[in-house]
Amino acid sequence: MRAVALKEKRKFEIKEIEEPISKNGEVIIDVVMAGICGSDLHYFETGEPKGLILGHEFSGHVVDPGSREDLKVGDLVTALPISPCGHCEACESGNPQYCKETWSDAVGLSLTRPGALTKRISVRPDMVLKVPENVSAKEMALVEPTAVALHGVHLANIKLGEKVLVIGGGIIGLMSAMLAKKEGASFVAVSETNPGRGKKALALGVADKYYDATKEDMIQEVMADTKSGFDVVIECCGNAGAVTSSLMMVKPGGTVVLVGVATGPISIPTVIAVMNELTVQGAIAYTKDEFEKTIAMISSKQLEVLPFVDDVVSLDQVQDAYERLTSGTDQAVKILVDPNL
Repeated sequence: MRAVALKEKRKFEIKEIEEPISKNGEVIIDVVMAGICGSDLHYFETGEPKGLILGHEFSGHVVDPGSREDLKVGDLVTALPISPCGHCEACESGNPQYCKETWSDAVGLSLTRPGALTKRISVRPDMVLKVPENVSAKEMALVEPTAVALHGVHLANIKLGEKVLVIGGGIIGLMSAMLAKKEGASFVAVSETNPGRGKKALALGVADKYYDATKEDMIQEVMADTKSGFDVVIECCGNAGAVTSSLMMVKPGGTVVLVGVATGPISIPTVIAVMNELTVQGAIAYTKDEFEKTIAMISSKQLEVLPFVDDVVSLDQVQDAYERLTSGTDQAVKILVDPNL
């Protein structure tokens, strides 16, 4: 079957791979929709590891339920793409994101388990979740990034009436802004270097204001709006400039949540965090409870995620989609892939 694999820096190739079969009770899924994640873009930019088949956000129909007696052929499912051991302290505390094995055999994030940029995948049975009947395949392909945003917002511990800034208007940033509003924030802003994405945050109604991060006087503008800075800043870029800005735009005693992942060491002025006694909190992935809560919130229509979808493309159009998402000028924040097109 056809699959899209990393060939080199900023280059994919379409190649033939073998169809998976159920081993160790694994569930075999025919992919309906796969999302392109912000973290996937890092792999695209570096071209490493070569041969990686991306796609850890997905929904699909069960072909072989494996050891899952509660599933049947044809059921629409999604899954946590991670591979926690299940018996360490982190796993037993309900925090599989801390487990040392979580990424070792992760769907679309490891060379051992191909992701959803192909027609059929194999997933650990304990990670698969059946989709409520009133939820579409498109919506379920957005569960994973929404759960990432939900985890970051939970760690931010936003209080009613607080002012929140989200740095970065990609899919995680916009969903973080949406969820911050739902947590009771009175004013939510998004800062972005891409004006198309900044304006999109306003058009979608997830932000009250968009700050142009390319402006030299942006920090002065923030202080004019907030007096002493934001109560909470959620950083969703992962580069030195964005992290530094987050420290400068949060008020003394405020909280910065780092959701963006830097691919290498970065230099930041920690003196700001020290002098202002900031709480700087890292955030990675989600708990299983948060993943399941996200599904429930989408099913109950507490969250509307489809407005974030900009396009649906085929496997042959994946190269172009990644180029759009890394251009810095295209307003798209979420592109889905349908391997059956």
